[in-house]
Amino acid sequence: MAKAGSESRYSPPKFGWRFFGRELKRRREAAKLSQDELGRRVICSGSYIGQFEKAIRKPQLEIAVRIDAVLGTDGLFARMCEELIDAPSNANCCREVFYLQGVATGIREYAPIFVPGLLQTAAYARAVFLGGRPFTSEEDIESRVTSRLARAHILHGPTKPLLWTLLDESVIRRKVGSAAAMHEQLTHIAALARQRHIGLQVLPFDAGTPLLDGALTLMTFEDAPPVAYSEGHWSGSLLDDPSVVEKCELSYDFASAVALSPAESLSLITSVAEEYAHEQSA
Repeated sequence: MAKAGSESRYSPPKFGWRFFGRELKRRREAAKLSQDELGRRVICSGSYIGQFEKAIRKPQLEIAVRIDAVLGTDGLFARMCEELIDAPSNANCCREVFYLQGVATGIREYAPIFVPGLLQTAAYARAVFLGGRPFTSEEDIESRVTSRLARAHILHGPTKPLLWTLLDESVIRRKVGSAAAMHEQLTHIAALARQRHIGLQVLPFDAGTPLLDGALTLMTFEDAPPVAYSEGHWSGSLLDDPSVVEKCELSYDFASAVALSPAESLSLITSVAEEYAHEQSA
């Protein structure tokens, strides 16, 4: 890795991960190697190599070093990897996250404020978008809602990932939109849990200080290392450094350990949904 204080840490990189991926593909094909064959030689899967080439995942430095050794590229990929890893992260990584959710075998999410996108209903999603973009056109809002709902198909497919959702109690108590929208949203989550499409826990207020200070998504894959996605206000970071991912997983496990059980969580969500129903009819 580049040393602290080096130019690459404070200045924009001369190239991006897309360039890295295109160059990797060009050099691999010139060497007449398939993704699977290169993966075997650098000790990872062919699909992982494919994710590097599409700039979906970022290789660890040690993998870049092995790629250089196999392709005979005289440290090219290691040098690019060092500069890009040390460069400021690109906040606009939603597309990569959506792709990874579609190929993940397992997804664990912690939501501190809003219902996660994969579980949102149309009315709830619309209220979220309107709250954050009050002056956006109706066409843009509807387009965003449609796109968000379309992502939920991965929960119902034959190769759907195992989704475990940990909701802070504030998520179900905060009225997003109307009481009717909240009743519909919580009823939808309860139905998914009863149908065993998702695992569900609620982190109650009396659990004390939150062990996670922001939205977190953990993803595991059949033939690639796990990855974490940490999200803040108008920003997000896709994390695949093994030591960082391990810390994220540990924080999630601690939070899950003090959360309500799935049965207790379902009971609480059902109860709060009924409260919104009563408010709606009052």
